[in-house]
Amino acid sequence: MISMSTIFFMVTAERAYEKVVSAAELAPSDYILKPFTADTLLDRIAKAVEKRAIFAGLYRLMERGDLNQAIAACLEGEAGDRRFLVDFKRLRAELHISLGEPHLAEPLYAELYELRAVAWARLGLAKTLFLQNKFAESEEMLIALVAENNKFMDAHDWLAKAHEANGKFSEAQAVLQNAVTISPNALQRLRKLGEIAFETGDVGTAEKAFQQVVTKARYSEFRDPEDHVRLVKTLVSKGDTSQAATIIRDLDRSLSGSGKGKACHAISSAMLFKQTGDLDRSSEELNKAVEACRDNIGLSTEMKMTLAKNCLDQKMDSGATEIMLDVMNNASSSAAMAKAVNLFEQSGRADLAQSTAKESRRIVVDLVASGAEKARLGDYRGAVTSMMEAVKKLPGNPQVVFNAAVALLKHLDHLGWDERLGDQARTMIDTARRLDAANPRLSSLTALHQTIMKKYGIASTTGVASPIIDS
Repeated sequence: MISMSTIFFMVTAERAYEKVVSAAELAPSDYILKPFTADTLLDRIAKAVEKRAIFAGLYRLMERGDLNQAIAACLEGEAGDRRFLVDFKRLRAELHISLGEPHLAEPLYAELYELRAVAWARLGLAKTLFLQNKFAESEEMLIALVAENNKFMDAHDWLAKAHEANGKFSEAQAVLQNAVTISPNALQRLRKLGEIAFETGDVGTAEKAFQQVVTKARYSEFRDPEDHVRLVKTLVSKGDTSQAATIIRDLDRSLSGSGKGKACHAISSAMLFKQTGDLDRSSEELNKAVEACRDNIGLSTEMKMTLAKNCLDQKMDSGATEIMLDVMNNASSSAAMAKAVNLFEQSGRADLAQSTAKESRRIVVDLVASGAEKARLGDYRGAVTSMMEAVKKLPGNPQVVFNAAVALLKHLDHLGWDERLGDQARTMIDTARRLDAANPRLSSLTALHQTIMKKYGIASTTGVASPIIDS
């Protein structure tokens, strides 16, 4: 990703509506259509450069992870240059969301909507409601927003999320289909449409969506072997084994070089062999996939659950338990854990659900307790070692990642600044925020990080300490 201080202009003669909308979703600083005069371009660039200069200090704070300090800078900016009052308030609201404080962002977005009545402010308000689990209120607001602003693509995505959270999968599918019609090149939205359509039993729409994803991503950096698995799963469900075999061959040619690619090839092949009645070869491929997952190959939770479900269907309890233990260990919320338990129960294995969930809880508690005990005894180096090993084992578990960040910060606080550990601490804080943005303890964690940086006079994003000079 480019830095916040980068000015990103798109200059094009492209006027086809669907392509313009898809490009605009990349949120450039400006989008300029040819033909235009030199004065027009110069004026646009000058405005962008001026705004960047005003926000440069704030951007540095954000990129450094000093989000509470960035909020203070926003407040200072709001009291200063009134031309950018709305921009500063909007950034402040976004920062509160990043800190897991949607309740503090909510009144800001409400105020912004009163000031401007713009669609993005209303969307921000709906997001804060969603993040506070006020799904019905969020859904109601988003329905009205999409009705009034049918070309506002982010609003479609959040409305689909709200429908899904409220169990309205058909409504979510309809919203995504409309969004894809307007802006057909957003891969993540197409993937989501395929997943929801498959969930509702609309195999035709799912196949079309997944085929588009595979085709559009073929020569891009966004291609993912999991897309082939989703397409194969859809084709197999409708009995089209010939086309499924073609997709697997394409996967083998283009994406099977990595560990993730090999696992996806094995899962796809297992589903095809099962459909054709060759259960021995299907089991063999499932075992290959389970073995591949023992390394950190980046397979998504959804794909791991697909693998586990196929293992359960073929009475491969050991493989299913191994995969689902990993899923549960890295569950980012109670809802994610419930979904994992439900997979076992739907396969008639409530016993495995209970035993695997119990083992997962034991593993997480033991890992966190080990690091906490070492820190309590003053062994801060040992605490960091324990927690970073825990992160290697459970990289997606928010509790483990959060406690790893705490261990790193305590080490820095008590034993002095270390550039490498400082970078690791920031990475762990960012990861904890990504895994569980609603965690109310994130703000105190960020505040501790900032306090330690100030203690050692950390004045740059490089993490190099500089002397503090009192004025």
